[in-house]
Amino acid sequence: MILRKIFTIIILGTSLLFAGGFQINEHGARAMALGNAFTAIANDASAVYWNAAGLSYLNGTQLILGTALIRPSTSFRGVYPNVTKFDMNAQTFFPSHLFLTHTISTRFSVGAGFSNPFGLATKWESDWIGKYLAIETELETYSFPFVVSFRILPNLSVSGGVSYNFANVLITQKSSQTPFVGDANVKLEGDDSFGFGYNFGVMWKPNDQISVGAAFRSQVKYGFEGTGQTVGAEQLADLLPNGDLTADLTTPANLQGGIVYQVIKQLRLSADFQWVGWSSYDSLIIDFNEPDIEDISRARLYKDSYVIRFGGQYDLNNDISVLGGIYFDKIPVDPENVNPSLPDSDRLGFSVGIDVKLTEKLGITGSYLFVRADELTVNNSNEIYTPYDEGNEASASKFNGTYNSNASVLSLSLYYSFN
Repeated sequence: MILRKIFTIIILGTSLLFAGGFQINEHGARAMALGNAFTAIANDASAVYWNAAGLSYLNGTQLILGTALIRPSTSFRGVYPNVTKFDMNAQTFFPSHLFLTHTISTRFSVGAGFSNPFGLATKWESDWIGKYLAIETELETYSFPFVVSFRILPNLSVSGGVSYNFANVLITQKSSQTPFVGDANVKLEGDDSFGFGYNFGVMWKPNDQISVGAAFRSQVKYGFEGTGQTVGAEQLADLLPNGDLTADLTTPANLQGGIVYQVIKQLRLSADFQWVGWSSYDSLIIDFNEPDIEDISRARLYKDSYVIRFGGQYDLNNDISVLGGIYFDKIPVDPENVNPSLPDSDRLGFSVGIDVKLTEKLGITGSYLFVRADELTVNNSNEIYTPYDEGNEASASKFNGTYNSNASVLSLSLYYSFN
C-alpha cells in the first residue's frame, strides 16, 4: 500500500533523531575543555546540569552563560558496488546554556537554568541517492531544570531536581508514488511537545586531593502532535495522506560517575564513565487520527551505550588555567540499522581550553573540541533506498556503503560571582 510505504519511510528517518550524535553535551566551556569529565568537579554554575550536588561547594550567587558553535561534516560513498561520494550540506548550530545558583544557607543551595540536551540536524541534496530515506531532519529540544542541593556532612552533599522540557521535530524526504508519476515530497512536522524529567546527584570529598561524584538524569517522554503532509501528482491526491498524527518519543536516561585527583597544587586530573540508556528507544509508533490510515509500529532495536571521559587542568597562576580532555563514545545502534538521517559511529573527541579570571568576580572560558567518527562501512543494511513491491522484500535494494563524519565545536562561557 502506498500509505504504508510513505510513512514507514518517515519512521526510518525519525528513528535516528536520538542517536548518540544528537545528544548534545555542550553545557559549559570548562566542562567541554575537560572532555566533559566533570561529574566530580562541578565547580561552576553548570553543575545545575552536570551534578547539582556540586552546588553545595559554591558560595553566594553564581551565574554562567554561553554558547557553542557546532560544525559537522559527513559524506557517504555508495551504494555498493558504486563508490560515488555524496556530501551532506554544511550547517552550523549554536546550542546555548544559562545557569544560575544561589546558596541559601550553609546546608542548602538551589539552581536553575536552560540548555539544549538533544538537537542538531542533517540535510542532504533533494535528489541524492538516499532521498527516500532522508533529505532534511531537524530536532530542537529545550530543557529548564530546577535543582536543590543539601550538604549532609562537610564533605558530603546530595541533590535532586526536576526539569521541564519541550521539543520540535521536522522531517522531509521523498517517496516514490509509481514509476509513471514520479516522486512525492513527504513532510512530517510536530511542534511544542513537552515532557518532565528528574535528576539526582551526590558528591563526596574524602580529603583535599580526591573528589568523587555521581549523577543521574531520567528519560524524558515526548508526545508529539503534528501533521503529515504529502505533495505529489494530482491523479494520486486522494491516496496521499495529509492529516493530524501523534507520536511518542523517548530520550534516554543518563548515569555518570567520576573521580578527581589533585596530583599537585597546579595539576588536577579527572575521569568519568557515562552510561546512556538507549535501549529505552526500542520502537516508534505513528498514530494517525484519520481512521482510514493504518497506524504503524517500527522496531528500532537500540542498545544501551557508554562514554569514557578523561580530563586535566593545569593552573599557570592564580588567574589562568589550561585544560584538555579526551573521550570515547560508543555507537548505540548496530551498523545495519544506521540511517543517513544520522550516520552514527564510534567517536573519539579531543578538547583543549583556557580559563581566565578577568576580575575578582568575572571570568571567561574558551574551548575547542574535535570529534572524529570511525569510518563505518555497512554491508547488510536494513535500510531500503529504492521502492519495492509490497510483500516482496527480496526485490528491495539495501543502502550499503561507507560513512565518514567529523565535527568541530567551539564553546565560550562567561561566569560571574555576585558575592
